[in-house]
Amino acid sequence: MTQITLVQGDITKQRVDVVVNAANSSLLGGGGVDGAIHRAGGPEILAECRALRAGHYGKGLATGQAVATTAGKLPAGHVVHTVGPVYGAYEFEQGAELLASCYRQSLRLAVELGSASVAFPAISAGVYGWPMESAARIALSTVLAEAAGGAGGLAEVRFVLFGAEAYEAFERVRDELLGGPAGARE
Repeated sequence: MTQITLVQGDITKQRVDVVVNAANSSLLGGGGVDGAIHRAGGPEILAECRALRAGHYGKGLATGQAVATTAGKLPAGHVVHTVGPVYGAYEFEQGAELLASCYRQSLRLAVELGSASVAFPAISAGVYGWPMESAARIALSTVLAEAAGGAGGLAEVRFVLFGAEAYEAFERVRDELLGGPAGARE
């Protein structure tokens, strides 16, 4: 059974098998979570992202898709990069499905990599403008549905949330969807 946990903290400090990066389509770093992961992980992550861009992902990674690289200096085995939708750039239903796809595709890659633990940020809820409560509902309902299907043997899916507002939104939605104890705060 997959454990879903909530942590308020820094995703670059998580000791997990896979850290998920809320990347931009260029895969070459940016702001927010993306910039933090590239800075903390070092040049190895950027080098692999450049190699991906030189190959199959010449036009960048499509919204809702995911790809894996090394984690460089991060205390994780791999980074899974996924591109969330910009809020308002799509009809709501299409954007919500693309956001759910980020979580499904990232979990699929984590399982293919033989991972037992995955740490997610709140994808699209930063500079991409997705309202936190809605982002939490899509993230948690998608991960819970995948976990109910076995989630390929993942022991833990951790949401690492930056700031009290994000943590509290995810906690409210989690409690509404399945109840249970509050997660840990770092």
